[in-house]
This record gives sequence, structure tokens and C-alpha cells, in this order.
Amino acid sequence: MTTQDILSAITYQAASTTEHFEQIVALQNQNLYKSLTPEEQDQQGFVFAEHTVELLQQMASQIPQVIALYKNKVIGYNLAMTAAMEKQLPSLEPMFREFYKIRYQGKILTAYKFFVGGQVCVDKDFRGLGLLSKLYNATANLAGDDYELCITEIAVRNVNSLKVHQKMGFEIAGTHRDEFGDWYVVVWDIRKI
Repeated sequence: MTTQDILSAITYQAASTTEHFEQIVALQNQNLYKSLTPEEQDQQGFVFAEHTVELLQQMASQIPQVIALYKNKVIGYNLAMTAAMEKQLPSLEPMFREFYKIRYQGKILTAYKFFVGGQVCVDKDFRGLGLLSKLYNATANLAGDDYELCITEIAVRNVNSLKVHQKMGFEIAGTHRDEFGDWYVVVWDIRKI
């Protein structure tokens, strides 16, 4: 099967079933920083925040949680959160606090209509096919015109993730440090797509 055959067989949609959310959690668990060796983290990247099926369903009630499906299996996902979910994941509260300090194009991030993009994850067997960009674009399209920016953070040591995000248009707006390490706050201006 060619790469083009694989790409044409992948579909993108909002997660809608318990099975979708369970598969997201399974893929997340395979790629959590604490599940990978430092070498694997350097080579493949990693995800940080941990979600439950229940939390994902709550998030999906506010904004689409986009999945990539291949033969009915979740092979990638892009989770999204609204600003209203600031307190739902304690590990992300330091990131949200930074949004009140960091500026983008002369304005504080919270002055924009934004959603938090990511975490984004692609199954290791499907990396290098441009799925990250497709997942983010599907999220922006499904979220609609209610938002101006997609904001997320990337661990400074997650060099691969930063490169891929910058390639698709994310810009570094600031940095911060919390108990887990150093982070880039990155912004994707979805008004430009």
C-alpha cells in the first residue's frame, strides 16, 4: 500500500463515541512522557497531560475533539479546550495563568477569542505524513468562526514537537517555567487560514 493510499483512507472527524474516547486515552498512554525513555522522548516527542474518558467527553461537549481514523482505529487526535475549562486539569493551570501575561501582536492572549489546542498526538506508525497539520486544521474548521487563535504550550525539551508546530504556522509568543519544566507558549492565528 502506498503512502497516498494510506492518506486517502484516513478520515478526520469529531470524536463522538465512548470507543473513540477510549482509543484516545490508549494512544495517549502509549505516548506519555512517563511511558517513554528519554531517548524515545528525544526521537519521537511525547505528550504530558493525562485525560480520562469522562474529561474528554466533557471537553467534547464544549468544543470538538478531533480524531484521525484509519480502518476505524484512532491513529491520531487533537484535543481542544475552551478558556472556560481552565480549572479542569490542574497540571495545565500554570499555562492558563501565563495567558494573562503573554502578548501576541500587542495584546494580552486572553484579549483574543481563543481555544487551547493540543495535546496533539499521532500513532508512531503514521508519523511523517502531515497528520498534525490536518488534525489542527480540522479542529479549526469544526470550531468555526468563534475563535481567533489556537494557543498551546510545548515543553522546551520537546524539540520535535516545536519544529512540527512551527512548520505549520505556530509562533512562539512566550516562555515560562513551572514545577514540570520549561515551556514555550505558542500561538496559531487561525484568522489566517
